[in-house]
Amino acid sequence: MPTTKPTPKSLTLMLDWFVNPNHGPIVIAQEKGYFKANGLDITIQEPADPSMPPKLVAANKADLAITYQPNLTIDVAAGLPLVRAGTLIATPLNTLMVLEGKGINSMADFKGKTIGIAIAGNEEATIGSMLQSGGVNFDDVKIINVGWALSSSLASGKVDAIWGGLRNFETNQLALEGYKAKAFFPEEHGVPAYDELVFVANANTYDKAAINAFNHALEQATTYIVNHPQAAWKTFVAYAPDTLDNELNHRAWNDTLTRFALRPAAVDLQRYDDYAAFMKSHNIISTQPKAQDYVPVFQ
Repeated sequence: MPTTKPTPKSLTLMLDWFVNPNHGPIVIAQEKGYFKANGLDITIQEPADPSMPPKLVAANKADLAITYQPNLTIDVAAGLPLVRAGTLIATPLNTLMVLEGKGINSMADFKGKTIGIAIAGNEEATIGSMLQSGGVNFDDVKIINVGWALSSSLASGKVDAIWGGLRNFETNQLALEGYKAKAFFPEEHGVPAYDELVFVANANTYDKAAINAFNHALEQATTYIVNHPQAAWKTFVAYAPDTLDNELNHRAWNDTLTRFALRPAAVDLQRYDDYAAFMKSHNIISTQPKAQDYVPVFQ
């Protein structure tokens, strides 16, 4: 007798932003059938509000969402029922960015400078720690909120530096406009390393077998991307050619390849605890959650 295939497990995945090269493994897993081969039917959704995806998962309105490791720690410390389910981007992408030739060659050169930010929040801890590594106090710089006009604010000279420019995007965006950017990396200047983008699930209702299958599909997709970067690029842009097939995304794609988590399920609990301790020491969180409580083991 013919055997009937089991019904695929349906999961909704809420992205952190509109589809871009950071989401490469997700798109490749969808387009090349890795999710389907692992018994999953994944619905990919883009958020209307980038701050909402983790909250939707916490409220059981989505099965999985992409967020940032620091944000996950903040949310867990605030009592949201979330767990880390896997890693998408395994290194920080954020930078403190300046233009070449403007006299800022080390952290010590930031004294008296103006730094533009997109969202107020953790800058005193993160920028402050970076400045401290060069002997500069946080009070020695001027912080202004420029909204999402980070690159244009830097290019026009409105600010001397920007915080929040990503090493795979803003660097390339400025280059395409004729500007050469220099990036100072937080993990090289006193800020603990962290995973830029992680997947989160509801702590009370997550399906471990489904998440294991999800991570396995992502690992297959990432392996394909690393082995066949240009073929993978063509598959990626075919997902939404009108918005994805452009020079900025192509450059960002090439700069993101080394950032994808080769083993999405693998995790370093100490790394999570170290960053949480950093956040607690700078009063970003009032209680420090332990990684073992919100980072379960997946395969």
